[in-house]
Order: sequence, then structure tokens, then C-alpha cells
Amino acid sequence: MPSVPDVRLSPTSYVVLGMIALRGPSTPYDLKRAVGHSVGYFWHFPHAQLYSEPERLTDAGLLTCESETSGRRRKTYSITPEGRAALEAWIAEPSDSHFQIRDPAELKLFFNEVGNPDDVTRLAGQQIARHEERIALYEGMVERFGPDPADNPRLITLELGLEVEYATLRFWRALAAGDLAGLRKRRDLLDGPDVPDGTDTRPDQA
Repeated sequence: MPSVPDVRLSPTSYVVLGMIALRGPSTPYDLKRAVGHSVGYFWHFPHAQLYSEPERLTDAGLLTCESETSGRRRKTYSITPEGRAALEAWIAEPSDSHFQIRDPAELKLFFNEVGNPDDVTRLAGQQIARHEERIALYEGMVERFGPDPADNPRLITLELGLEVEYATLRFWRALAAGDLAGLRKRRDLLDGPDVPDGTDTRPDQA
């Protein structure tokens, strides 16, 4: 088995390695487009790194690079056995980090007592629309790619994204309706021992 080079790898490193492992030889522009339609929905980072990180990974022996000698002089990167070994080792590592949310709306909500109550109402309305749009986008992806993650393993993350979006939408709707108590009661009910496995906890989209 290829050895894993002793080089510091960041989450962006694994995004680059993973994308090239999934889609094959890629230019930085290819990576930017692919990230924008996939992991970019839940993992945010400066996309300028997709132009610099492949070069660093090439220097580390995890990627190879072919450069055009004329025209746009694009660089196309491919993953090496060592790069694939590093990616597989990372995937196999246990992940004990907590779920992270960097949501400006939630940040504003934390400081809501400083502002005007109408600001919270307005914020809730904006967030309801935002999450309804994202749910429609994700559900469209499910329809396009098929509902069974067994047919497309990448749909597993899409299902997680939908669960997060539905839960967040449920919160903002309850806040807008002044019914956070009802939201807590519903949560207590769903977390109780009598809820059968597979119960659909998603709110109606209407």
C-alpha cells in the first residue's frame, strides 16, 4: 500500500483530493464548478484556495500536474496512489468534532434583545423564504438523481442537508408564529420512546 507523505493536510486539501478522486483529472476551474454544485452547499471556504492548494499537493506528491504549453496554459491535476492513500486514511479516521453552524441569521438572533422586535419578525420571514428555496433545490436534486442513496452514495449528504433544512425551517416558522413552546412540545414528542422508527418528522412544504 502506498505510504502517506508526512505533510500537513487541511480540510481544503481533502476537498481537492476527494473531488479529483471522484471526477478524475481536473483543472482548478473544474474543481471550483464541482465544489459549487456539491460540497459548497455545506462546507464554505475561499474558493481561491482551489487554485493554490493543488500546487501544494503536487509538491507533496499527492497529485500530478500536466500543464498546457500553449493557449490558456491550463493545469490539469490527477491524484497519485499516495494521494488516494491519504484521502482514504482521512475518511477512515473517527470524527469527534461537533456539528458546526456559521449562520449570520442565528448570530443576529442571539443579539435580538438589542434590536427591535420587528427586526426578528422580518428576519424570520426572510429565513423561511431562504430555507424553502433551499429545500426546493435539494428536493429537485433528489428527483433528478434518484431517491435511493444506494444508487448514488453522494445522495447520503443530500439527505442530511434536507434534514437540517427542514428542521431549520420548522424553527423559523415557529418563531414567526410565536409558537416556540409548540415546537418544544413537538420535539419532546418525537424524542419520546413511542415514536416508531422511520417516522417522517418533516413539516409540510405548503
